[in-house]
Amino acid sequence: MNPPPSCALGTLWLIPNTLDHGVDDLSALDRTLPRSAIERSAALTHWVVEDAKSARVFLKRVQALHPLALPLQAMDVRELPKPPKDGRAPADAAAWRALLAPALQGHDIGLLSEAGLPAVADPGSDLVAQAHALGLRVVPLAGPSALTLALAASGLQGQCFAFVGYLPTDAAERTVRVRSLEAQSRRERQTQIAIETPYRNAALMEALVQALHPETRLAVACGLTLTAGWCRALTVARWRHEMPSFEPKGLPAVFLWLAA
Repeated sequence: MNPPPSCALGTLWLIPNTLDHGVDDLSALDRTLPRSAIERSAALTHWVVEDAKSARVFLKRVQALHPLALPLQAMDVRELPKPPKDGRAPADAAAWRALLAPALQGHDIGLLSEAGLPAVADPGSDLVAQAHALGLRVVPLAGPSALTLALAASGLQGQCFAFVGYLPTDAAERTVRVRSLEAQSRRERQTQIAIETPYRNAALMEALVQALHPETRLAVACGLTLTAGWCRALTVARWRHEMPSFEPKGLPAVFLWLAA
């Protein structure tokens, strides 16, 4: 799929989203996103998103601050392929190219995830890779990233760190994984960063304080950029006596640890 010879290529804009999953008031958009990102979002008419419903919520919030280039119902909003399950093959290059077809016809496209920066602890990297393969310009816009905000606020090693994503849900497998990551942290002086779905934050916290060494430093950042957000960093020994409350429920959290 190649553009006509006379057609200027569009740009793939990586649009930051808030970290509140659309539940905070409209002013939160203006508090956490640069004006330039809001204005660019308002100007775009073609989107590739993680979830169409949440993307439309985002665009309504943009509209409250800046007029949209087109009515919301006239926007071209396409969803990213879902991650493969049960051994199914991931989307091939042709599927990614199809999502980028408007850019090959000269239209700019916005890539948006449900929260934070697209393609960082969120889907979208395959689309970005295909944009590069097609010779499209890729422009990331500044905005909140839960991982980097949590790392900065934790006081842990910020020069060497690794994002390990979601940990196993099976208790035995999770313990093995946590202790392996802790050993790597001790060996390389590397901060380990993990996330969990909000309703399982308390369960992961309990698993971490049981599996990690008492002197390992463990930081938890919850609801960052929100009014109710917080970040605390203690030794595991102290956490065992000062377990946090993840209320109100539904706030996303980031877990970071650095072995002594």
